[in-house]
Amino acid sequence: MIKTKFCVKYFTKSVFIGFCSFVSLAALTIAIISFSANAAQPTLPPLWQVYQQSFEKAKYVDLTHAIAPSIPVWAGFGASKFEPTVKPETGQPYTYKDDGFEATHYDLSTDQLGTQLDPPAHWNPYYPAIDELPATYTLRPLVVIPMQDKVAQDPNYHLAVEDILAWEKKHGKIPEGSVVFVRSDWSKEWPNPDLAKRTKFPGVSLEALKFLHLERNILFHGHEPLDTDSTPTLEGEDWLLNNGYTQAEGVANLDLVPETGALVAIGYPKFKGGLGGYARYIAICPPDWKYGVSVGQVPEAPFPKSDKPLHWDKSNDVRVR
Repeated sequence: MIKTKFCVKYFTKSVFIGFCSFVSLAALTIAIISFSANAAQPTLPPLWQVYQQSFEKAKYVDLTHAIAPSIPVWAGFGASKFEPTVKPETGQPYTYKDDGFEATHYDLSTDQLGTQLDPPAHWNPYYPAIDELPATYTLRPLVVIPMQDKVAQDPNYHLAVEDILAWEKKHGKIPEGSVVFVRSDWSKEWPNPDLAKRTKFPGVSLEALKFLHLERNILFHGHEPLDTDSTPTLEGEDWLLNNGYTQAEGVANLDLVPETGALVAIGYPKFKGGLGGYARYIAICPPDWKYGVSVGQVPEAPFPKSDKPLHWDKSNDVRVR
C-alpha cells in the first residue's frame, strides 16, 4: 500500500513538472512570435499614432461658404463672373465630348469674397500679405462664443467682453494661440445678396477684440458677417489690421460645432501679394459629437459616380448637377 502511494505521488509530481515545462515552452513560443511580429511591424511614428487615435475618428464639419457669382459682396467690389474656359485658337469652350475635359474661367472682382482670411496687408502694406502668413496657421484649438440669442433681440449686437468672460466661466480660460469664432447665426440667410447691403449686422466690439488679443493672446478671431463691426469707420477691423493681426470673415455653420474641445483646420490659396484669402475652415470635433462625418463614413478614394453629370447652368453661371 505504501509503495502504491509512493508511485502515485511520484507520478503526479512528474506530470506536474512536465505540465509546467509545457506551459513555459508555450509562453516562450508566444513571446518569440510576438517579438517577431513587432519586429516586422515597427511602432508607428508619433504623429501617425495621433492621427489614428484622434483625427481618424473625429467628426469633420465644413465652416465654409461655396463661392458663386451670386453670393453677397460689398457693392464697392462689384460682381464676379464664372464662365467655361475657351480654347484660345477658336474661342469655343472645352467639352467632355470633344476634348475629354472641361475647365472654368473665374473673373473674380476681389480677393475679399465669401469665407475669407484677411491678412493685415489688406489695410496696411507694412504687414504680411496672404502668401507671407506662416505655415503654423494650419491647425489650432477652436473656441466658439455664442451670441445668437442676443442678436435675435438686437440684429446690431456686438460681442462684448462680458460675453467672453461668461464663456470662460463655463468652459475655462481661452487657450493662448487659439482661434475664436463668434456665432451670431447671421449666415443662416446666406446666400441672400441683400445681406451685404445691410448697415446693421452682428459684430465684434473693439473692446472685445483688444481683450482677446492683448489679454488672451489668441491667433485670430472670426465672424459670420463680411465686416468686423458696423461702426462708420470699421474701428475693429482698423485696429486689427493696422496692428498686425489677421481675421476670418464669412464663417458658416457655427451652430454645428461645439463651443469648446474642437480644432480648426485652416486653408487658403497662396496668391502672391494677396490682400485677402478665399479661405476654407474645417472644424475637427470629438468623435462623439452629433454633427459632421468621420473618415471612412463617406466614399473618398475612389469617389462613386453620380447619376447626374455636371453641366453649365447659364441662368446662374455655374456648373450644377
